[in-house]
Amino acid sequence: MRIALVTDAWHPQVNGVVRTLDTVVRLLRERGHQILVISPDQYRSVPAPSYPEIRLAFTRARTVGRQIEQFGADAVHLATEGPLCVQARRWCRRNRRPFTTAYHTQFPEYLAKRTKLSPRVFWPYIRWFHQRSEAIMASTESIRHQLRSERLTHVHHWSRGVDLDNFRADAPSPAIYGQLQRPIQLYVGRVAVEKNIEAFLNSDQPGSKVVVGDGPALARLQAHHPDVHFAGRKSGQELAGYYAGADIFIFPSKTDTFGLVIIEALACGTPVAAYPVTGPVDILTGTSGAMDADLNIAIQRALKLDSADCIAQGEKYSWDASATQFLNGLVSQDLHPNCHMSRRILAKAIFARV
Repeated sequence: MRIALVTDAWHPQVNGVVRTLDTVVRLLRERGHQILVISPDQYRSVPAPSYPEIRLAFTRARTVGRQIEQFGADAVHLATEGPLCVQARRWCRRNRRPFTTAYHTQFPEYLAKRTKLSPRVFWPYIRWFHQRSEAIMASTESIRHQLRSERLTHVHHWSRGVDLDNFRADAPSPAIYGQLQRPIQLYVGRVAVEKNIEAFLNSDQPGSKVVVGDGPALARLQAHHPDVHFAGRKSGQELAGYYAGADIFIFPSKTDTFGLVIIEALACGTPVAAYPVTGPVDILTGTSGAMDADLNIAIQRALKLDSADCIAQGEKYSWDASATQFLNGLVSQDLHPNCHMSRRILAKAIFARV
């Protein structure tokens, strides 16, 4: 199958969207599928306001469409709601080409955090972007329920996975942990206002706090919290060691759609404390994490949980299964009642080859 993947989030960005797309693309290529990734690095771009590591690409719809046509795509997937995918959407609509989309990020909530406006201001754009897609891929039932409530009912389940060969309980801890007071409380992710990290940093539990990651809020948080250990960006086995050596993982975000870092922490045997919001409520069980409107209470409860139960929960998430769910979402467009007969036949032929 030849899949054109258009995305505004791609390398060198470091975030859950890029990690998800990169992993699924690699797995599908290993299965013999051909993937064309159309990303901002291929066009003139400018840094996003207040978030310079994210580049906003500007081009014409026909330019993106020419790439899709020359590639001979059997399916087109628009991964994000940014300017590059808007142009791809425009070309697909003009040329009556079916496409799928994904809801990776709670953009209304993210933009509300940065603009001080209500999230409701941004939902009309989200509805406009997704409403003509054949399917909206979403990672959790909470998000699918939210999309349905916004009159976006054509949702498809696309979960996430964890690399169990890398994220293991026996990953070696970083040397700095030997110098820190226990319990070690860990945060991993973008250091940005929408991640609500200060709720964690302002919690009053005993022990040490460690932040792994980079982002626009890093310098300010370092200045305001000199007692916190900021480790910078980590990856691979080194990141796994930070998870495995910590006593608890803190997920303070209230705006994520899933939270890859949650299942990475669980796979390393580290219990999770979080708010009872989308993402944690879909992943955590009573034996693998604790959720409470008071983060201090969640931390206290999570510290009592057993590592083996956390590992068992983390092992339920497979990237191989995620890649299959993504692929099935692309071919599910033949169920759309407005799809041309030729498209239905093509989709059935594609499905037969999977």
